[in-house]
Amino acid sequence: MKNRMRLVTTTLAVLASLLVFGFVVFGIVSTRTIDQHANFVGDGIVVLTGGEARIQAAAKLLSEQRAKRLLISGVNKSTNRADLLLLSGLKKETFSCCVDLGYRALNTVGNAHETRTWARQHNFKRLIVVTSAYHMPRSLMELSRVLPGTELIPYTVMPRSLRRDRWWLHGTTMRVLFSEYVKFLPSAARYAASRVLGNWATSPGAENAHAEL
Repeated sequence: MKNRMRLVTTTLAVLASLLVFGFVVFGIVSTRTIDQHANFVGDGIVVLTGGEARIQAAAKLLSEQRAKRLLISGVNKSTNRADLLLLSGLKKETFSCCVDLGYRALNTVGNAHETRTWARQHNFKRLIVVTSAYHMPRSLMELSRVLPGTELIPYTVMPRSLRRDRWWLHGTTMRVLFSEYVKFLPSAARYAASRVLGNWATSPGAENAHAEL
């Protein structure tokens, strides 16, 4: 019994340590400064709604001709094109011709599926992804899971309320990052599972198993 309890205690301690270490890495990645002034281009731009300045940042990329079209995913049903035109700051001609609105997504998983439908419709293979820095890891996991053959270029937006330097000493930043980290873990698990199952489905063993059914 003592050995069993010791094993359980040790296992829990290791898992707790891994979770804490993972959160520290997540915090560093989510608050690091990234040089985003490189001359990158994509087929399309997708911006995931829900944070300040995301739409403006994506609109700026479109106006710089970094891609052909822009998808605003997760638009509130009460928001119309006129509202988003004003918010984006784009010229009316550019907005009318090159901006698509997605109203179906209610969360990040929905954003990924909405983006997949849009990307396949336009045959886009290289997407610029615009969202908040803390939301980017989870967004890339979900998008990579449903668009395995698509290149994703992250373009992060850092909310003014979040601290980059010594973020672990700032209560608001810590709460936002920890909340996002808790949501990130299931996304990472789903991504890992999809890769494992995908590899299994294309392996010779899987083909033999299907042949026997």
